[in-house]
Amino acid sequence: MPSTSSATPPTPSHPTTHHVLQALLDSSRPFLRGELQYVDKNLPNLVAVLRSVGAGECWHKHGSFLEHLVDIYRILKIWKAQDSVCLCGLFHSAYSNSYVNLAIFDPSTGRDVVRGHVGDAAERLIHLFCVVPRQPLIHDDLLFKYTDSEIVEHLAASEVSLKNAKEKGVFNEDEAWRNKIRGLVPENGHTVKHIKTGEDVLVSRRVLAIFLMMTMADFSDQLYGFQDVLFENFDGRLEFVGNNNVALWPGNGKPGLWLNSISRMGAIYSLILREEEIFVEQRKRVSGIEIETDRDEDIELVVPPVFEHCSKVLGAKEQIEARDLYWEAVCDDSKGGQERAEELLLGSIEKNPFVGEPHVVLAQVYLTKGRFEEAEKEAEKGLILMLQWSSPWDKRMSWEGWIAWGRVLWMKAKEQSWPQTSWGVLNLGLVK
Repeated sequence: MPSTSSATPPTPSHPTTHHVLQALLDSSRPFLRGELQYVDKNLPNLVAVLRSVGAGECWHKHGSFLEHLVDIYRILKIWKAQDSVCLCGLFHSAYSNSYVNLAIFDPSTGRDVVRGHVGDAAERLIHLFCVVPRQPLIHDDLLFKYTDSEIVEHLAASEVSLKNAKEKGVFNEDEAWRNKIRGLVPENGHTVKHIKTGEDVLVSRRVLAIFLMMTMADFSDQLYGFQDVLFENFDGRLEFVGNNNVALWPGNGKPGLWLNSISRMGAIYSLILREEEIFVEQRKRVSGIEIETDRDEDIELVVPPVFEHCSKVLGAKEQIEARDLYWEAVCDDSKGGQERAEELLLGSIEKNPFVGEPHVVLAQVYLTKGRFEEAEKEAEKGLILMLQWSSPWDKRMSWEGWIAWGRVLWMKAKEQSWPQTSWGVLNLGLVK
């Protein structure tokens, strides 16, 4: 069968929130404990290779390049991407690329070396990722071709089309959403120029979708308020139009305004995936051909769990308002007290329900008030969202730190207890 996963994930057993959280914790625990050998027996050696060539010494946006590479691998693994895609994430800028100058392997002599570490399939993706003009490919050729309202409309239409194709064998090639996505990403791929040689490079539709998903992971791990100042991203659209090159790193640490952009990427990823499924289903019914490797159909397309499995678009305005409400709650709570903090956090969650940190902070507010059932619910929700992202939205603390704190709050809520002294709060830490 073609290795494509539907953009509308099946929920046959309707697992409870608790079961969802437990499953996410189980898959994340090796990363939380630093036991990478339990994720993949070769992973510690691969990280050691990256460390040996100096990846840990390179600056990268929110820390070191090595940290970023391991984080991207983790995100893709939690999103259930196949091994070759996760390994591409781990080595994704090994030959440098169109965004950064981080060629830790010489592209003229290093391909055999990298191939020996990660295998043919992953190395091919790594090399492609490093030679395509990713900014024009992802943004100019895809993201900026849609308005938010158009994406939302096409998401709804594509869901109906996919259901009709799968259940009824009905294929309508004249639908607006299909015409547009096929025009942007034809069934036989998209040709771009090699960033160094200028030669034509054909990127299959599936590989383009993979690069779109990888860019979602890449941006979510590294973007925060500093880039908003750097590119003057005041409207939250992240279109890289500003040029404030005197912005001082690391800035004030505010969560960045990148969620609207990532939600649009996820939605377009869903459109590509659905068009692929319809295309394969129609071909299978006509010719009986299950998989065409020339189209990279051996590469599995999985749906990231963020933005309700890439089915929602967060408005730029709502993103800004939600971020500002959260920031006021966590930075200025002394001015309005706990009541004001609760009001601000609830407002933030209403405008942006897709990130976990506001839920976790609200859980602490409820714990201090003895509202344990509400605290447990918010802590659980916050943990699920943060584990699904596998990277922090509020990057003043690490992902591991946010998960540990959220688990402390969840545990204390279930115990229906909370310290009544400052020393008691400071002494929290153990999770079971």
